[in-house]
Amino acid sequence: MTKQTAVLESKLTCPECGHVEVETMPTDACQWYYECKSCAVVLRPLEGDCCVYCSYATVPCPPVQLGHSCCG
Repeated sequence: MTKQTAVLESKLTCPECGHVEVETMPTDACQWYYECKSCAVVLRPLEGDCCVYCSYATVPCPPVQLGHSCCG
């Protein structure tokens, strides 16, 4: 049986200014807030998403990638 691994880097895009930043996602905590490094807007998860990576990034957070609930 192969152990499934999660991708830890994701491109997070600010919906306000369009700035893209590659970030390393935490594996042991949810990221509920993220401050854009370009325009300083504070991003929060969209309704129904568990974290900012699931809402604004190219790859969902590690727990979701592995089929688990995030921060549950």
